[in-house]
Parts: sequence; structure tokens; C-alpha cells
Amino acid sequence: METLAAFGKLVPVALAFGIGAVFARRKVIPAEAAGVFTDFAFLFAIPCYLFGKIYLSDLGHLFDIRAISAYAASAALCVVLIGLLSRGDARAKALRIMAAVQVNTAYFAVPVFVMLFGNAAPIFPILLLQVCLLSTVVISIMEFGGDGGTGRKLLRAVWASLNTPVVLACNLAILLNLLSVPVPTVLLDGFAFVGDSAAPVALFALGLYLGGAGLSIRGTTREEIALIAFKCVIFPLVTLAVCKYVFGVTGDWLKYLVLIAAMPSPQNLFIFAQRYDTEVDLAASVVVKSSVVTLALLPLWVQWAAQ
Repeated sequence: METLAAFGKLVPVALAFGIGAVFARRKVIPAEAAGVFTDFAFLFAIPCYLFGKIYLSDLGHLFDIRAISAYAASAALCVVLIGLLSRGDARAKALRIMAAVQVNTAYFAVPVFVMLFGNAAPIFPILLLQVCLLSTVVISIMEFGGDGGTGRKLLRAVWASLNTPVVLACNLAILLNLLSVPVPTVLLDGFAFVGDSAAPVALFALGLYLGGAGLSIRGTTREEIALIAFKCVIFPLVTLAVCKYVFGVTGDWLKYLVLIAAMPSPQNLFIFAQRYDTEVDLAASVVVKSSVVTLALLPLWVQWAAQ
């Protein structure tokens, strides 16, 4: 019964995503409009959702040091593995590390967690870890390959990582929570009203994007297959092993961490590849195809979580 209930929670995910894909394929809504929906979700709806949830959360429970440390150790191990196995210059290695280890939190993990658990707050500590550490390292490597002084490059990398609506909303919520600053109920209700649209809009936008992408399996390279397999299968399995058997993480946090690790490569991978003119085709292909593979494997991860 628990498995059936878990699968039932995937119906809204499939519905929002599937209708977006169908609309794009049938040209009911042009695929190019996906950018409008993603901007709404990323710039407005998701920050509203996370601000309200984090402000009202018990931060002591939300920031489980053992769980966060376990995920960080899993990610670090996989970063080393990809760094050793990848070929190319520093930028190429950084791009592959991002593809294999970072996850699509805002556009994928948040809506999936909302649908499955009714709450995406557990994603926030991992989001901060990813933004403040992994993304900063990747951007720094990309920046150091360009023009400008070392200090300026480092500042530019840190600023690019932290200056996003999602991170700003989360940090503001933490600050107000810690300082016990009262936020008017009417404002929190407004954030909740807008935030409730984050999950379906983000999934619908992803469906539009993938529906119009013209996915070609035949042209997939061996390297793309390896990166996608690592991201969608090996990384979550490594996370499961390290979290459970090395750090002793159990219960809901183990489910959260493994499911987060099973999310696809982030859309920022494509954005960074374009920004720094580094293997744009590879980045675009991995983002799209890892999203499709994640959707295909999601029922299996949900079944594992239910058991």
C-alpha cells in the first residue's frame, strides 16, 4: 500500500510535465515560452516558497550536521572520481564534474519533493552546499581561464554563485528566523500563495523545454552516456552507501539525500557552458537527457523510499 501511495504522488509530476511536453510537441504553446515559465518559477515562485518554509522551520532540525556532512563526503568522493577519469583541460574537467555531481534543485528537486513529501525544505541545506561550494569552485575554474586579475576573478565567481533569487531568499529567511524578526502573517500567506505554484509551473516548463528540444538518442556519445549514468545511478548509489554505512544516516534524511542525488544535471550546466564557451553541445545534451533518464528512474527511487 505504501508503494502504491508513493506512486500515486508521482501522478501530479507526470501530469504537469507530460502536458508541458505534449503542448510543446503539438505547438499549443511554443517551446520557446518555457523560458517565461522558468523565469517565473526561478525568480519569483520558488524563492517565495523557500522563504516561507525556511522562515517557519526549526533550523536545528533542518540543518542536520551528520546528514549534510554525509552528502558532502559523497559529493567530494564523486568529484575526485570524475576529476581523475575525465580528460581535457581544467574547464572541461570542471564542466564534467558539474554534470556528474551537481543536481537540478530549483527546477526539478523542489517540485518533486513538494509532490512526494509536501515539503521541499530539506533540499535547502544541500542547495546551499552546492551553491556556496561546488558552484563557486566550478565558476572559479571557469573564470581563471579568462581575462582579468586573480582577485577580481574570485570575487566574480563568488558573486555569481550567491547572487541568485533562490539563495538570497533562503539566506534572508534564515537571518529573520535566527533573529526572531516577526513577518506579518498576510505577507507569509502571500508567499505561500505564490509558492504553491512553484512545483507545477517548474514541471510544466521542464516539459515544454524537453518537448521542444528534439531529443535524439541516436546521436548520444559514449561520454554522454557515461556522465548520465554516473549522475542518475552511480552518484545516488554512492550517496546511499556513504550516508548509510559510513555516517550512519537513516530514516527520512537517508531518503532525502539519495533522492536529491538522483536528480538530473542542473540547467546551469548549459548556462555556464555558454557563458564560458566550453563544450556547449555536450552540456545541452546532458541536461536534457539526464532529465529524461531521471524521470524514467524516479518510480524506482520512489519505490525504494517507500520501503
